[in-house]
Amino acid sequence: MSLIRNEKREVMTSKERVQTAFKRCKADRVPVNYFANPGIDSRLKKHFGLKTDDNLGLMDKLGVDFLGIEPLYTGPELHPQIPDRRVNKLWGMRCRWIEHQCGGYWDYCDFPLKYADMEAVERWPLPNAEGFHYKRLNELCKEYKDYALFYGGAGLVDIMNGMGMLFGTERVYMAMADEDNALMRLIDRKIEVQLEIMRRSLEAAEGNYTFVWIGEDLGTQRGPLISLSSYREVLKPRHQKFINLVRSFGLPVMIHSCGSSSWAFNDMAEMGVDVVDTLQPEATNMSPAYLKSAYGDKLAFHGCISTAGPLSFGTEAELEKYVKNTLDIMMPGGGYSMSPTHSIQDNSPVENVIALYKATHQYGWYI
Repeated sequence: MSLIRNEKREVMTSKERVQTAFKRCKADRVPVNYFANPGIDSRLKKHFGLKTDDNLGLMDKLGVDFLGIEPLYTGPELHPQIPDRRVNKLWGMRCRWIEHQCGGYWDYCDFPLKYADMEAVERWPLPNAEGFHYKRLNELCKEYKDYALFYGGAGLVDIMNGMGMLFGTERVYMAMADEDNALMRLIDRKIEVQLEIMRRSLEAAEGNYTFVWIGEDLGTQRGPLISLSSYREVLKPRHQKFINLVRSFGLPVMIHSCGSSSWAFNDMAEMGVDVVDTLQPEATNMSPAYLKSAYGDKLAFHGCISTAGPLSFGTEAELEKYVKNTLDIMMPGGGYSMSPTHSIQDNSPVENVIALYKATHQYGWYI
């Protein structure tokens, strides 16, 4: 039994609650999501007396509604590990450990395709869709059927970030303005693989997923990373392939984008996106009031709780006020799911994280 979540008051499952919110309608309460860096995650589990690997136990304590499920990769090793690096086994990105005063994080480095030509790009190993275990997906979906189960996440599609981790950001942004055939070739090779893995996963789940989550970071704190014309020419048609596939399975689509990204929301809605995610309130044209008034009639919202504000630096009372104000703006008419705008950072006090979820479960009711 959660000490934060009022289960006796609930009349919907998590799946029903999220489905309702994604249709921009009122559920019994606001759906709740959770992401956190390892340091604060482990401290939360210790606070609740949970084992370090008890992710579902922590979700239950916080009253979380969302759960991601994907097929297990069982294919050959494509990108061997390197000393002092963490190498992504599917796509080959490399990270190194960076210490900071609250712990540390894995940051992208080396950029192994920075000077790659077409020949090197064609040789770059990518997974085959045959190398995943799909059969157990339906069993897992049935086991966790009351959750809002999603396929994907902020890293699915994510063309500019994904390519930047391999080619370096400078080459990626140059390619947005002046076509780089080698880089574009890897984009399309990767998309082809991702689409086929997603198709097989959705088929294997037999209708038990609640939605699909894709991503593409489009903004800085102050404005767009690329022009609208570049977005429409390079990214939009590639995103559309994923949206069309998801729609063919009758599922809604949520898209993640950090920073000031509302400049693309009208295009996203026209493409068939149902929900926009992250919604960093400190970025230009991303405040809850602006988003609700400008796009609330065409999009649902997931996010808005800044990891760089009261959650990290405020008091519990300040955080409660901040959460209540966000809910007061975003809840009317339905269509809002509470989520941090990023993984909760290690400098966030445990008491503040608990206060966030307590406040949401206290003030987020429609009934």
